[in-house]
Order: sequence, then C-alpha cells, then structure tokens
Amino acid sequence: MRLGLLIAGIVFAADQVTKYIMVEQVFRPDGVTQTPYFTRQLIEILPFFQFRMTWNPGISFSLFNSGETVTIAALVVFQLAVVGVLLWWLRQAETRMIALGIGFIVGGALGNIADRIHYGAVVDFLDFHTAGYHFPTFNLADSCITIGVVFWLLDAFLTRHHHSPTQTSE
Repeated sequence: MRLGLLIAGIVFAADQVTKYIMVEQVFRPDGVTQTPYFTRQLIEILPFFQFRMTWNPGISFSLFNSGETVTIAALVVFQLAVVGVLLWWLRQAETRMIALGIGFIVGGALGNIADRIHYGAVVDFLDFHTAGYHFPTFNLADSCITIGVVFWLLDAFLTRHHHSPTQTSE
C-alpha cells in the first residue's frame, strides 16, 4: 500500500508542477488570468514534437467534452469513484508490480481531476506529430496512467507464467 501511495503522490506532484509551469510560466507568462487566453498557443521543440496548449473538458480523446458544469461535475464524481476502487484494490495488491501500476494510475487520475476542478478542463500540452498527423495532445498524468496499465499487463503476463498450473501425469 505504501509503495502505491508514494508513487501516486510523486506522480500527482510532478503532474501538477509541469502543468503549472506550462500554463503559468510558458503559455501565460504575462499574467493574463482568463483561462482560454494565452500569449502563445504553440511552441515548436523538434520537427516531430511541440508544446501545444489545449484544454480537454471531456475524457480521453475529448469524449463528453460539452464543458457544461453538470458534465464536469459528473466526470469528477466518476473519476473519484474509480480512484476509490483503485485504492481499495491497492490494499489487496499482492505484487509490487500491481502496487506500482495502481500508484501511477491513481496519481495520474488525481492530477487530471485537480485540473478539472481548478480549470473546468484538463490541461494538455505534449503534441507529437508527423506528416500532418497529430497524436492526441496529452500530459504527464496521461503518460503515467499508460505506464500504470503497462505495469498491470506485465504483472498479468509474468504472474500467469510463474503460477501456471502444473501438469499431472496419469
């Protein structure tokens, strides 16, 4: 439990720090207070990577992105319920890999929940692109949720391999 909570805390803090830097220092350095108004929207870093300021009031791939207060509240409640289930599952975790995975997912989810509560939308700014195609813009929290899922999958494959039923001879 402690390992998962430690990872969740680190992920949450790192996510919130990166979002603060991007929103307040990079995209809004002149102190403009209205969320959708920034002095810059795009900063080219590499030929295939840029910082692009976007707001996602919905969930993954902008589903449920009406931006209405009731939708935002419903998403926050739903996400908090999912975090609650994950924390319960963390208490039951039998392997470090599962604890790490849950920690990454919980930390990322809490980071995105904090955005939704503070801004009414999730802050996304990492944009990879090639040949006119843009992968959906994302943030550190989204990356950590993905990393958590990878830990889950690794645990599932490694645990299944080590705990496969033994064959009995007849």
